[in-house]
Amino acid sequence: MRILVTGAAGFIGSHLVDRLLASGHQVLGIDNFNEFYDPGIKARNLTDALTRSGFELVRGDILDVDLMASVFARFQPERVVHLAAWAGVRPSIEKPALYQKVNVEGTTNLLEICRHQGIDRFVFASSSSVYGERAEGPFREDDRVDEPISPYAATKKAGELLCYTYHHLFGIHAHCLRFFTVYGPRQRPEMAIHKFTRLLDEGRAVPMFGDGSTSRDYTYVDDIIDGVVASIERVQGYRIYNLGESQTIELRQLIEVIAAALGREPLIDRLPSQPGDVPRTNADVSRARAELGYDPHTSVEEGVRRFVEWFRLQKQPALEV
Repeated sequence: MRILVTGAAGFIGSHLVDRLLASGHQVLGIDNFNEFYDPGIKARNLTDALTRSGFELVRGDILDVDLMASVFARFQPERVVHLAAWAGVRPSIEKPALYQKVNVEGTTNLLEICRHQGIDRFVFASSSSVYGERAEGPFREDDRVDEPISPYAATKKAGELLCYTYHHLFGIHAHCLRFFTVYGPRQRPEMAIHKFTRLLDEGRAVPMFGDGSTSRDYTYVDDIIDGVVASIERVQGYRIYNLGESQTIELRQLIEVIAAALGREPLIDRLPSQPGDVPRTNADVSRARAELGYDPHTSVEEGVRRFVEWFRLQKQPALEV
């Protein structure tokens, strides 16, 4: 199968590319290697993929409509997996216009190209942030998600609505996958588990916003990729799926798990709660289990152990792009 992946050099994108190539698919990856974090890290993410004959990397921006249209026309993908986005809740509060432009306009560009070129299978990376500020779980796909509390969350909800509109008007089959706090090897440096691991490894204090009682449904990247691949294989109609672990852990407990994996004493810098942060995420994955065969099984303790093992191997400079 010919599969086009946007955001291919990122954390989740590079894992997906590796999995698809291992399964014998032809993959074209698109990434603009922006400055959100070190582009050299992204280059290293694709080290193995770039040695494979079934992979092509295009360095380009989803806002460049002419380039995207020409790439799509040449490759003629049977599936499009749209992972590219400006990510992060807190940065989106500082730069809402940038998030709207890339995440909303960029998604519209890709859907328009699919419409005009007759590409009718589209998988969109959404986010658990669309559920907003709620304390009770688990979160279900048919819950109301009309009150996002960050521009990032609003752009992901907008992306889901665009996918529905293009399905309704133009017959594009679209799956919207709500990822719940993905972690694992290659995780972005500013994300909690990576940041906390780095600080504790250096003997420094971890910033803990609030009283540590906020909880997240942390999901190991291999489990997420299982769900994405199942969606790629089954995309039909318009469907939203939660991809999470269905287990939550409080922030203070997570810090203890990371410290234990490192063999360190946890040092904590207590700080006020941050705007845009939700108190809890907790996925109901029964729809994904029933319809995609999704079966997450990596505990936080095991996933953190694997992450720490990877982290300790990264004592080398990033490659130049």
